[in-house]
Amino acid sequence: MKVKVCLGGAVVALLISVGVLAPIISPYDPNQQDLLAALQAPDYFAGKFFLGTDHVGRDILSRIIYGARISLIIASTVVLVSGIVGVGFGAISGYFGGRTDFAIQKTVEVVWAFPPLLLAIAILAFLGQGLGILIIALVAQRWIPYCRVARGQTLSLRARDFVTAARSLGASHGRIVGRHILPNLLQAAIVIGTFAMASAIISEASLSFLGLGVPPEIPTWGSMLADGREHISTSWWLALFPGLCIFMTVLGINLLGDGLRDILDPRLKRASSGVT
Repeated sequence: MKVKVCLGGAVVALLISVGVLAPIISPYDPNQQDLLAALQAPDYFAGKFFLGTDHVGRDILSRIIYGARISLIIASTVVLVSGIVGVGFGAISGYFGGRTDFAIQKTVEVVWAFPPLLLAIAILAFLGQGLGILIIALVAQRWIPYCRVARGQTLSLRARDFVTAARSLGASHGRIVGRHILPNLLQAAIVIGTFAMASAIISEASLSFLGLGVPPEIPTWGSMLADGREHISTSWWLALFPGLCIFMTVLGINLLGDGLRDILDPRLKRASSGVT
């Protein structure tokens, strides 16, 4: 459990550090082209380009570093917005019930019927490319897991003694939801958010690979994979290094989420200790 959290946390910390320090640690401008150095193989510590260059002479290492920054911005923003929207609607749905619950859950069912990637592609095709639009496209369905979990927990919490006591003392619905319901939903939201970060990074890479992500002048790991597709048989480094970055980042975030789930979920604690 602790090993998962430490390994996953180290990967996330590294991603944050690289993203924040990108302008400082990047050896070159990620969009700087040098056609005379195009498709240069990695020379590691023996030359100018540690991980080689792409088909127009851009430094692969610099683009990977700046790609980490974009992945961090997209993943964190998607998780934050999805969490606020999903937990908010879930708490409202579970607390008020009745027609409010029916309307929200029917909306959830309609949105959930669309495949996530196809829904994102449709939104991007209709609204155009851009970082903000990409985030909206990724949030469009990722708030639903928060909503469903929050609703289920709220249905249990609204019958608890502390909620009944607050209601009997004349507390308003807004105060009960804000002060007594939402704080108890935080642990589940954190666990969902860690897994959602990995999903957002994969989705962003997939959309960028298809040419539907952020504008071409913004370096991302997915667009780097797309650039390397045409040269995969002769210039293996173009696709290998961004692919490894995606793999290691998603693996680390999933390890962190798995470890946090073990720590924060009391049912898993009781199961692991043999308590029934």
